[in-house]
Amino acid sequence: MNQEDRIALLSPPGKAGETPPGPVRYWMQASVRTRYNHALEYAVHLANHRRVPLEVFFALTPDYPMASRRHYQFLLEGLADVQTNLAARGIPFVLYRESPPGAAVRLARESSAIVTDRGYTRIQRQWREEVARSSPCPVVQVETNLVVPVETASSKEEYSAATFRPRIARQRDTFLQPLSPLPYWNNQGPLKPGPPLPQADLFPGDPLEEPFPGGEDRAARELSHFLEERLSRYDELRNVPDRDWTSRMSAYLHFGQISPLEIALKAIDYHEAVLEPGDASGIGTLLEELIVRRELAANYTFYNPRYDSYQGLPQWARATLEEHRGDPRPWTYSLEQLQGAETHDPYWNAAQMQMIRSGRMHGYMRMYWGKKILEWTPDPEEAFNRALILNDTYQLDGRDPNGYAGVAWCFGKHDRPWKERAIFGKIRYMNDRGLERKFREISRYTRRWAP
Repeated sequence: MNQEDRIALLSPPGKAGETPPGPVRYWMQASVRTRYNHALEYAVHLANHRRVPLEVFFALTPDYPMASRRHYQFLLEGLADVQTNLAARGIPFVLYRESPPGAAVRLARESSAIVTDRGYTRIQRQWREEVARSSPCPVVQVETNLVVPVETASSKEEYSAATFRPRIARQRDTFLQPLSPLPYWNNQGPLKPGPPLPQADLFPGDPLEEPFPGGEDRAARELSHFLEERLSRYDELRNVPDRDWTSRMSAYLHFGQISPLEIALKAIDYHEAVLEPGDASGIGTLLEELIVRRELAANYTFYNPRYDSYQGLPQWARATLEEHRGDPRPWTYSLEQLQGAETHDPYWNAAQMQMIRSGRMHGYMRMYWGKKILEWTPDPEEAFNRALILNDTYQLDGRDPNGYAGVAWCFGKHDRPWKERAIFGKIRYMNDRGLERKFREISRYTRRWAP
């Protein structure tokens, strides 16, 4: 793995030369997979080089902010795949039910090194900083959930996709490189299955009415279905709500159960080997969303400390919303009414119910959904908070840079000023008539997900 930009020593400089006895341990937290995982392969490389055992562990905290049974179910299905797939490589996996930084620091006392993956939200970064401060052994972070490492792509918060896209374009091909699993020196054959993992019903919240299975093995199958069945017309149909022509990768990406690098490389290979030259728009749109748009969201979360707050919006957006704070709202709803899909708008209600029942929402409807929360809430700060609460509570891919950037986009982030109007000011506007004009069969979506 010759991509040094992915690797960072988090420990104080004095620990860099220390190699205390003990195994190398990979603290898996943001990348719950064994394929295309640069952090795992770096840990294997380090254990091979030092001729010490390797152990992979995950720390399951029962009180992760906004997480409920649906999120834990998806995560635990992913961890079951990890346990099985690591055992096939002769690498032991251990699940601890305790604070992630607490488990990592405790295990660091008997390790020669802690290797970990990278997250971009506040809590993920705080965990790694705490471990780096308290660990007696070196702590190495390896970035593996982006194609282009966040600081390599840009050294500052980017204004929009237009400013970010050329920066990504200059770096993309350098990092679009396959990653093969390394043989583990201490592999003595497949390991016996580990102890059963906890059950999701131990955690609060209702199960999904329409389950969406988690895990890297299921993610790989979903990716194959997408490439074979939907990639060729992805640009044309991805935004049509009643067709559900999306990639369905967002939850797997959020939990690190599939790598964006694997998606990109397999999509490029499939496009070149199977699709006709006229089908180029599908692969172009996929790479734009997977790399440019998704990594722009990581840029926002990484460089803007107020990414989950109304105060993190651009100054122009907050100014125009302030000018229209007192505008009359023809409709207003409480958070409880929004949660229950109890509005006058059948399209919005259907989108909310899709999220509640399935843990997913069609991408175009997600934009419409956020705009209407702004329109139907007495003030813009409360609207922003409500959108985040609902998104993080019900979406399988909630609590994610894409979710934070998506909510903020509804309030002007990564966008430009538009024609001024009531309530929205210069924020981009969407309405039900626009849905009806754009999608002739929008009623099919409404019937499918009606309360």
